[in-house]
Amino acid sequence: MADSQLLTVILIASVAGILLFRLYTVLGRRTGHERPPQEDYRLREAEDTVGAAPKLSHISPERPTDPVASGLFDIGLADRGFDKDQFLKGARAAYEMILTAYASGDRAILKPLLSDEVFAAFDGAIAAREAAGQKATLTLVGFSDVKIIAAALKNSVAEITLAFSSRLISSTADKDGKVIEGDASAVQDVTDVWTFTRDVRARDPNWTLVATSSEPR
Repeated sequence: MADSQLLTVILIASVAGILLFRLYTVLGRRTGHERPPQEDYRLREAEDTVGAAPKLSHISPERPTDPVASGLFDIGLADRGFDKDQFLKGARAAYEMILTAYASGDRAILKPLLSDEVFAAFDGAIAAREAAGQKATLTLVGFSDVKIIAAALKNSVAEITLAFSSRLISSTADKDGKVIEGDASAVQDVTDVWTFTRDVRARDPNWTLVATSSEPR
């Protein structure tokens, strides 16, 4: 009876030894799929911070060396809602809206889109045209190119200058209907350089046209 119990103990011990050895050979070997220690640490760190307030990285984004990109970088830091592609899309729409309103003499549309100085210039030109009985027409056929040529953040004011290369059909006729400027049937290639600004601290997301010219600065 004692011999039988001893044999059972020896058998159990042998099986346990075999299992422990196999467990060691599996856990002790590297299979080539283990995470590096640093990666494991980062993963645990991320798991530990789930549900906690986010921590700001001590590593700041690198400032671009290109002047335009650097200016856009500053604007983006000051206004987290700024998106370059959306800005360009809005600038194209504003360009067409402003030119069309100027041609038709629609001051109500122009007023909120222009600075006081630019509006005064546009208003004066519209008034002179009205006094002479002239009528202007304008159609934007399309854009050849629209690009940002300058960008900067001055205190809290973002300033972006764009070169609009567009194709327009425009003309001005006198009170008798005779075309005195432009061509009502020809497409013209035009380049306008416009500067828009916006106070990034303001709740109003709209940009204001503050300067216009026909040549890049």
